Parts: sequence; structure tokens; C-alpha cells
Amino acid sequence: MASPLRLAIGLSVCVAAVTPAVAWQRFSKQDSDRFEAKLSRIVAFGNDTRTTARAAAPVTTPITEAEINAYFESGAKGQIPTGIVDPQLNALGDGRISGQAVVDLDAVRRQKKRGWLDPAAYLTGSLPVTASGLLITKDGVGRFQLESAQVSGVAIPKSFLQELLSYYSRTPENPSGINMDDPFELPSRIREIQVQRGQANVLQQ
Repeated sequence: MASPLRLAIGLSVCVAAVTPAVAWQRFSKQDSDRFEAKLSRIVAFGNDTRTTARAAAPVTTPITEAEINAYFESGAKGQIPTGIVDPQLNALGDGRISGQAVVDLDAVRRQKKRGWLDPAAYLTGSLPVTASGLLITKDGVGRFQLESAQVSGVAIPKSFLQELLSYYSRTPENPSGINMDDPFELPSRIREIQVQRGQANVLQQ
């Protein structure tokens, strides 16, 4: 069974894991509770292997920006990687999403020797990182197409964003972390995620 945070990241893709700047808006505990209840229903449906359930019409679960961001703010405490503060996601519509957070860049910068052309050599401390792109999902598989990324409002190359993503998404099972260009399997029998303005509709079958 997918953990709540891992499934949330699956719903919002790799942007949530690493491209998360300051969440200026505060969210309610009620929104977080609603997200957790919906998450439980998504996981339960995904675990239901009965033939009748699989043959039914797709089940749609709407998840709002407020609900998932409230979960990041309260329900996911202790599950977000150390070095990432105040992650927030935004559904921009037409399949586009953005992510933002304050990220500890020193931890990444110290991983290797930096040349003077490497942007990471000049970025120190914890700074707001933002990214946006297109979430494409179909037949249970998703991929993320990056459109732009910034640190403190200054554009950064995709390679640096990938380095951040790789570092903060590492696990014992996957020490190299996530590659944002790789397609990924959607969890819990999710077939598609339709991103509208302000919310995403999760379709399961």
C-alpha cells in the first residue's frame, strides 16, 4: 500500500517532492482531514481487487489545492524530507501544475566540487524554489514535462532542478532518486489525473 505522502506525491507528481517556495497562505485542519479521507477512499478502491469493482465505470475523486496543501502543512509533518519547508502545489488548469517550497541548497551544493559555471556554486542557504510544467497522464502512466524553474525568481537550468529532485527524492530502495523525465506508474489503480484550475480530478478503474 502506498504511504499517504507517496500517494500525494504521485497525485501531484515530482514537482511536489522537490520543487516545492514559501506557502504564504495558511490552510485549515478541515481541509487536511478532507484530503486524508479522500486519500483513504482512493487507496481502498485501489486495494479492491474484486472483478465487479474493476468492471465498473471510472470513479472520480476531486482534490482541491486547499486540501492537498493543508495536508502538506499539517497531516504530512515528519514525512516531508529534511531540507524542504512549506511545500505548496497549485493546479493551473489544462494539465499544468506548479510547485514551490523553501529548499536547503547547501545540502545539495556540498555533494560535489563545483566549477565557476555551475549555478549551484553561487546559491547558498535555504531559498525559495519554484517550478511549473505539464502533467500528462493516460492509462495508468504519468509523466511530467517541465516548463520553467526558478530560485528566488531567477531562472535555473533543468539540470540543476534535476539535481535537487534527485537529492531530495532519494530512498534506500532508489538511491539515485527520481528522474523527472521518466514516466511513472500511477498508484492505486489511478488511470488518469485531470488537472483543472484549482483542483485535480483523480480517475480510478
